[in-house]
Amino acid sequence: MLEVKAVSKNFSGVPAVEDVSFTVNENEYVTLLGSSGSGKSVLLRLIAGLLTPDEGDVFLNGTPITDLPCHERRIGFVQQKYALFPHLNVYDNIAFGLRHRVIDPVKDESIIRKKVQNTIELVGLVGQETKMTGQISGGQKQRVSLARTLVTEPKICLLDEPLGALDANLRERMTIELQNIRRELGVSFMHVTGNEFEALAMGQNMLVMSDGRIVQQGAPQDMYARPQDLITAKSMHNFNILSGDDLSAQLKAGTSDKLPATKLKDAHFCAIPMDKIDISDASAKTSGLSAEFLTSEFLGNKIIYFFKIENGDVCEVENHMSLRERRELKANATYQLHWKSKDILYYGENKQLLG
Repeated sequence: MLEVKAVSKNFSGVPAVEDVSFTVNENEYVTLLGSSGSGKSVLLRLIAGLLTPDEGDVFLNGTPITDLPCHERRIGFVQQKYALFPHLNVYDNIAFGLRHRVIDPVKDESIIRKKVQNTIELVGLVGQETKMTGQISGGQKQRVSLARTLVTEPKICLLDEPLGALDANLRERMTIELQNIRRELGVSFMHVTGNEFEALAMGQNMLVMSDGRIVQQGAPQDMYARPQDLITAKSMHNFNILSGDDLSAQLKAGTSDKLPATKLKDAHFCAIPMDKIDISDASAKTSGLSAEFLTSEFLGNKIIYFFKIENGDVCEVENHMSLRERRELKANATYQLHWKSKDILYYGENKQLLG
């Protein structure tokens, strides 16, 4: 459906997007994960037609749209800050695109009324039609922004951090609602976010972007369990990354069984899942990586323990309350950290996963 081919964009000689290629299929929810400054919002604007690429092309259903103005692309764009008209009520905000679009504006108010009412029902805004935008909540504003885009029947909808301004509870509800809305309409969504949990939960397919490049794409569950690139592993915030001249010594100290010699020899970085690390007392018979306990963070269903290892790096241990009992550790006391060799991911000098 949507195909981005070798797209690049520079600003004053500084690359914002570099040689990006990917495809969004028909009726698919794709999430794009990246930190601030990674180029993800610039990429969305290139797809929408708000910016022109220096190199590469964008295709929609096989037709090149790189040189088309944004109003001719049939691509919807939902921005993080809603961009609602404060002088219009909810109904008129949603109807605005139908009435005023450059190509094929709808003149028949009965058609507008039917389309707007159907969309209002779809996004759960029944009863809010006559309210001004200053009289509704943040979640309702997000729905109005989405409805205003969907009512124009775009071929694909781009969402630029649509949940970023919402509180945690509302954000969780909206993740489910957005997926339900997309499924009901049968339209493709491309959802940009800096939140790894949002990207994992919502995407059928997922892209990870860093420094203007797509470093990995694939199924979210594969990204989380076995990231192919070290940047992806860091983006998941699920791994402790070990590196440096003492990498081999750290692994030998902390691994409770035999290490694979070949991978150990070629590895420049290793990633160990936070929830696969065990803690034992310094006096315990089982050997481990010596670490000083710093503090803990209680998150309801889990606790994160923070340790400082001998090279000064901080190591995090995730304790799920349903699997292990809570441990009370003494600040500044020394403990042993250990894990199994099967849980280690090895990365070479090029930061790619070793086979």
